[in-house]
Amino acid sequence: MNNWKQLNQGIKNSDRIVLSTHMNPDGDGLGSAVAMHSYISNLGVDCRIIQISNFPDQYSFLNDRNIIETYDLTIHDSWLAEVDLALIFDIGAYNRLGPLGDRLFSNKTKVINIDHHPKLNDERFYEHYINIEAAATGEMVYDFLQENQINMNEVIAKGIYTAVMTDTGSFRHNNTNQKSHKIAMDCLAYDIDNSKIYQSIYENKSVAQISLLAKVIDNLRFDLDGKVASFIISKNMINDSGITPDEVDGFTDFVRSINRVEVAIMVCENELEKCRINFRSKGKYTINNIAKEFGGGGHKFAAGATVEGKTDIVLQKILDKTFFEIDQQNKAQI
Repeated sequence: MNNWKQLNQGIKNSDRIVLSTHMNPDGDGLGSAVAMHSYISNLGVDCRIIQISNFPDQYSFLNDRNIIETYDLTIHDSWLAEVDLALIFDIGAYNRLGPLGDRLFSNKTKVINIDHHPKLNDERFYEHYINIEAAATGEMVYDFLQENQINMNEVIAKGIYTAVMTDTGSFRHNNTNQKSHKIAMDCLAYDIDNSKIYQSIYENKSVAQISLLAKVIDNLRFDLDGKVASFIISKNMINDSGITPDEVDGFTDFVRSINRVEVAIMVCENELEKCRINFRSKGKYTINNIAKEFGGGGHKFAAGATVEGKTDIVLQKILDKTFFEIDQQNKAQI
C-alpha cells in the first residue's frame, strides 16, 4: 500500500522539485507530470517538468502554458543542482531518463519512482511508489489526490484523463476496469474536451507517417500461423520518410490489430546497430518477460527494450525467444 500522505509531506517540505518521465514520452508519463505540476506549483514550490526527448506534437494540448521543457545542460544544470526532490513517472527503468538521470544521480538528488511497472532494484532511486494493478501511472496520481483530499482542477483533470485514456488504449485494452471509467467520469466533470484530446493523439497522423506505415505493412513477417507479426524500420527508412523515430510508436499497435495476430514486434533502428524494440500482445501471451531477457521491461502485454546489433540479427534473436516463450505458455495452459 502506497503511503501517499508521506509523499505529500515530502513535497510540501521541498523548495525545488523536478518532474520527468521516460524518453520518447507518452500520454501517461506526460499527463501524470502535468497533473502533479499543477498541484505542486499551486503550493508555491519551485517546480519544473523537464524531459529528455523532442516533445511529441500530438500532446501539445498538455503544453499550452509551455510548462514542459526538453533537457539542455546549459540551461538546466545550475537549476537542477538545487533540486530537493525528483518525481519520475512511468519510467520502467532508470536508464530511460538518459542524461537527466545521470545528472540527478551525480547531484545526489532524492529520485522517487512513481510507476505501475514492477518495482526496480536500482539504487539510483531513493524511494518507490508502485502499483502494478493500476491501469496507468495517472491512476496513481489520482489516488494521491484522493488520499490527500486534494481537489482537481481543469489542468489536473486533463492530465489524468490523458494518462488513463492512452494507457488503456482509449478504454479498450484489458487493463480497463470500473475504476478507469470512474476516473474518466471525474475528469470529465471539469469540462475537458475529450473528443479534442482523442483527435489530437490518434487522428493526427501525417502523410509521411501513413506512407511509412504502408511500407511496413507490405513487408510484414508472419510466423506461427499468423500469431506473431514482426517488422523492421531501418534508420534509412526513417530518414527517407522525413519523420522522427518517436512517430512510429503506434505502428506496433496497428499491426497487433490484424486478425489472428496475437503478438506484434517492432525493431526500429535508432542509431547504427542500436535498435528499439516494441512488443504488443492482445492478451493471450505475456511478453514483458521477453523484454526483460533483452534488458528491457514493461507491462504483461506492452513492453520494450533497446538492443545493440544489426536489425535482421536482432529481430531473429527476438523471434527465437518469442517462439520459445509462446511454446512454454501454450504448454502451461494445457
